[in-house]
Amino acid sequence: MTANSLFLGIDAGGSRCKARLVDHNSTVLSQVESGPANAKIGVERLRAAWIAVAESALAEANISASQLQNLQVGIGVAGISRPGMKEAVTSLELPFNCRSIDTDAAVACLGAHGGRDGAILILGTGSIGCIKNGDSTVTIGGYGFPISDEGSGAALGLSGVRHALRALDGRTKKTPLSAAISERFENDTSKAIAWMDTATPYDYGTFAPLIFDFAEQNDEIARSIIEDAAKHVERFIETIFAKGASRCALVGGVSARITPWLRDRTTDQLVEPHGDGLDGALFLAGVPAVSPT
Repeated sequence: MTANSLFLGIDAGGSRCKARLVDHNSTVLSQVESGPANAKIGVERLRAAWIAVAESALAEANISASQLQNLQVGIGVAGISRPGMKEAVTSLELPFNCRSIDTDAAVACLGAHGGRDGAILILGTGSIGCIKNGDSTVTIGGYGFPISDEGSGAALGLSGVRHALRALDGRTKKTPLSAAISERFENDTSKAIAWMDTATPYDYGTFAPLIFDFAEQNDEIARSIIEDAAKHVERFIETIFAKGASRCALVGGVSARITPWLRDRTTDQLVEPHGDGLDGALFLAGVPAVSPT
C-alpha cells in the first residue's frame, strides 16, 4: 500500500450495485450506486456495470478517469455461485486491477465481523445465510427467487401480490393490503399478469414496505405474511448456529423491519454488524480489515 493507492469495493446485488472508494488511509473519497447487478443480468452486462460504477466513483471524488487503471478492486456479486459463473466473471478483462471476486454474501460476512469468523443472514431483495470459519465459507439458502429467498423482500412481495389476486377473484376476503396492491394494477388482473411476465425479484420486493406498514396496522393477511416470514428467518438463524457459527448478524434492507417480529430468544443471540458489504469488498481489494473491539 502506497501513499497514492486507491481502493474500490463493489457490492453488486439484486437491487443495487454499490461502490465505495477509499485512499491508503481508508478515508472514504466517494460512495455511489446504480441499478441491479447480480449474475442474472449476464456476464457482459456485469462487466459494463462494474466499469460504470468505478468511473462514477472516481468522478464523484473529482479524480481523473485515467486513474481507473490504478484502482485496486474487490467485488462481491450476487448469484456467482451458479455453475460456471465465477469462472466466467473472473476471466473478464477489466480496466482496473480486480484483486478478488466473491459472492455478495461472503463480502457482507467479512464486513459484518471485521474480517473475523462469524455469520450473517442477509435479508434484502433475496435472502441467504453465510458462515465464515477460518478459510471455510458455508452458505445456507440463497438459491434464487422464487424457489428460495424465504424471508426476503421479493418473497414478501410475491405473497402480497398473490393475496391481492385472490381477493380480486373473491377466493379470499379483501383487506386494506389487498386493496392497496390491487390499486397498483388498477384492480385489473390482466394488468397484474402483464406485469408478472417481466417482473424481477426487485419489482416484487417493492411491495415489502407496504406489507410491513399494513401488518403494523393489524391487517390480518399482512400480519400472517410477516409472521410466516419471521418463522423462516428464525429457522435460518437456528440452522446457522447449529452449523457452528460463533456469532450472527442480520443485514439487508428487510432486517430492521422484521426484527421486532422475531422472538426474544432469537434476537438475544444476534450481534450488531461491524460494517457492511462494501467494507468486506474493500478487504478483498487489499484494505486491512479492522476487527470489532
